[in-house]
Amino acid sequence: MHGLPALDGVVEAAGRTDLAIARELLTAAGVRTSRIETEVRAVAEATVEAFDRLCPRDLTGKLAPGIFNLLPKLASRRGDFVLSLVTGNLEAVARLKLERAGVGGYFAEGQGAFGSDAEDRNQLVPIARSRAALPAWPRERTVVIGDTPRDIACARADGVRVVAVGTGPFGVEALADADAVVDNARALLPVLEDWLSDRS
Repeated sequence: MHGLPALDGVVEAAGRTDLAIARELLTAAGVRTSRIETEVRAVAEATVEAFDRLCPRDLTGKLAPGIFNLLPKLASRRGDFVLSLVTGNLEAVARLKLERAGVGGYFAEGQGAFGSDAEDRNQLVPIARSRAALPAWPRERTVVIGDTPRDIACARADGVRVVAVGTGPFGVEALADADAVVDNARALLPVLEDWLSDRS
């Protein structure tokens, strides 16, 4: 879109929104802020088109171990848990990833919050809570599950609990600011059940 050569340097992407990453890349390449603002929607559309074209057909190998077992257990307990996706990806990108990873059916349309809703990751949890219930899903019943320090920060920004999983780009030590830290997705259910019993 901007006629730029391949950009040198690395932009840290983990836990950020797609549009915040794009903004940083374009700024580093010398694109004027006014042009970035004017073309942000076009960049989002081009990103979705490119991802649709380039995304592998099967992403099941990218899922954290234990997710295929965890999601059905949580989904079967609708009185206790409501699943909602909060991600920095643009919604169309996130939905395609979920579908190709075989877990799209666990995250209902009209739920969650995405990088297409807000460029600032810290705004996404309140958006997801507002879509989960009217009035907004209560903070005391909300838990963010993530694998980056930015996931922890977005939970803190909305005053909700957070459990970090050390299977992503950050190890358990880097995630120590979470309310709980586990080393794999298999360990999530006991933590969530403990917090559920605390509320009863």
